[in-house]
Amino acid sequence: MINEDTLISELKFKAIRSSGSGGQNVNKVASKMELAFNLSESEALNDEEKERLMTKLSHRLTKEHVLLLQCDESRSQHKNKELIIKRFLGLIKEGLKQDKKRVPTKIPKSVIRKRLKNKRNLSVKKATRKKPDLE
Repeated sequence: MINEDTLISELKFKAIRSSGSGGQNVNKVASKMELAFNLSESEALNDEEKERLMTKLSHRLTKEHVLLLQCDESRSQHKNKELIIKRFLGLIKEGLKQDKKRVPTKIPKSVIRKRLKNKRNLSVKKATRKKPDLE
């Protein structure tokens, strides 16, 4: 499994002024946190893990293979940093999970017979609803 401490040490953080409500606090304090993680230059991940993450997180990566995340949920910079680290580690763990191989199943013959029997019964029921031919 991955070593979280080495991953966290490779992260780059940047504090930005947050938008939205908060009064004077928003204008004075840079509480929004931005996380940058360069996937291609990471030493905590091996090549196979990097490839898997590049395919699974391709829609979130920049052209330089940098993962950018932002958090401004809290008014505290430290709380936002904790939240963004948790979110980042969750993304990495989810991206490294291997998908289960789908085992194709065969439809049982009894199910096919039952479906065809129901179709026949329905067509008979609808045929009996017609007005009788008087000629």
